Amino acid sequence: MKRIGILTGGGDCSGLNAVIRAVVRKGLLDGFEIVGIKNGWKGLVENDTMSLNINTVSGILPKGGSILGTSRTNPYKKEGELQKVKANFKKMGLYALIAVGGEDTLGVASKLVDDGISNIVGVPKTIDNDLSATDYSFGFDSALNVAMECIDRLHTTAESHHRVIVVEVMGRHAGWIATEAGIAGGADVILIPEIPIDIEEVCSVIQKRHSRGKTFSIVVVAEGAKVKGSGMVLQEQKLDAFGHVHLGGIGEALAGEIEKKTGYETRVSVLGHIQRGGSPTAFDRVLGTRLGVKAVELVRTKKFGRMAALQGIKIVDVSLKEAVRELRTVDMELYGIAKIFFG
Repeated sequence: MKRIGILTGGGDCSGLNAVIRAVVRKGLLDGFEIVGIKNGWKGLVENDTMSLNINTVSGILPKGGSILGTSRTNPYKKEGELQKVKANFKKMGLYALIAVGGEDTLGVASKLVDDGISNIVGVPKTIDNDLSATDYSFGFDSALNVAMECIDRLHTTAESHHRVIVVEVMGRHAGWIATEAGIAGGADVILIPEIPIDIEEVCSVIQKRHSRGKTFSIVVVAEGAKVKGSGMVLQEQKLDAFGHVHLGGIGEALAGEIEKKTGYETRVSVLGHIQRGGSPTAFDRVLGTRLGVKAVELVRTKKFGRMAALQGIKIVDVSLKEAVRELRTVDMELYGIAKIFFG
């Protein structure tokens, strides 16, 4: 019986367990043995695994997070870890590996294909929705709905207290959550990493609202957004294993500037990891299931070095290299629609 390994890497999100469940159920049906690799690439470095069967995945569909655990381990970062990955791939007796993750996890998968572990298939996972070659990644819809609900709740307190509230959401390089949650939640200003923030323009929009009788405003900002021409340090300088800085602080900085320039009381709400957790939406449960099934089909048909992807309403396969070649940033046509409702 051929053995398939599955790992989940990078940030957790809702829908991971739907993928794991689908891989196990489809894999067993196709005559494979499935082994779970714990904590992303760290598990392959340390030969840390768990058995996966029908009983293991029973009841996990509605649960957030990943029963396998996750990490931001990069086996290309420390000397000797790549060799451990290769050795443990053989020691585990793996015929193939399904890597579930975003740009970093799948970037490692793509490199490994070139470095001798060719039997790898990818599944796209990122709440930022910034992976190329797929219209949506599972986890995004769940995070989006959490952010929208929070914005809805903040509307009522902002209106009651006549305040400006800055809502900081996730989005390192791409502002998909900010844009779509902002549209769905009726935000008055949406600020994203793709467009540098013009503080004067933001304040002007808020002041125009007040001039026509509105006594509150909601400003949604992605954590990776930057202020135009500003030297403000809005993030820690510590880097993770993939060279990313720890983001945080844009909401506080922006709120301070708005209050100083407009005189309106301004508060900030940082949603943070609330967006990652909790039960997945129906969309993410179905998408995760479809992607997991497709990943096993790619293994069965020996279509390695590929990633399962959603294009339109169809699940297709694309090159891993294509998927991680560049980030998928916000469609400016969609952002143009959002701007209609500014102010």
